[in-house]
Amino acid sequence: MSDESRVVCVHCGAINRMPEARNAQEAKCGRCGQLLFDGVPADVDAGMVDRQMTKGTLPVVVDVWAPWCGPCRAMAPEYEKAAKVGEPGMRFLKLNSDENQEMAARFGIRGIPTMLLLRDGKEVARVSGAMSSSQILGWLGQNR
Repeated sequence: MSDESRVVCVHCGAINRMPEARNAQEAKCGRCGQLLFDGVPADVDAGMVDRQMTKGTLPVVVDVWAPWCGPCRAMAPEYEKAAKVGEPGMRFLKLNSDENQEMAARFGIRGIPTMLLLRDGKEVARVSGAMSSSQILGWLGQNR
């Protein structure tokens, strides 16, 4: 097991090496200077999801949603609460299925909201439907 992680910056895509002993909450990107973790799920495009999956070592949680989806909007604050607790051990992302239809199709998304747990470039778990933050964290704990 390595004593460092590779963390991909959601702002610029740079790969940052993070020693395990370092306080990740205070860590900044070596390229753009932004905080690597701010407790808020990043709204990203398909390219950033791919980069997080393939270049980073953290588990990646992706909320696939759309702006017109009522349950998606209802779950958004709960997902944000879960991110505040789950970071920096995991990377929390939001993927708009309307703007990233090819990636949604690639993942076989049939309904939204759908959450995916990705590790080492592969999907390891998924769940559909709106959930509370405690349900999200429980699901992540079961599938970690």
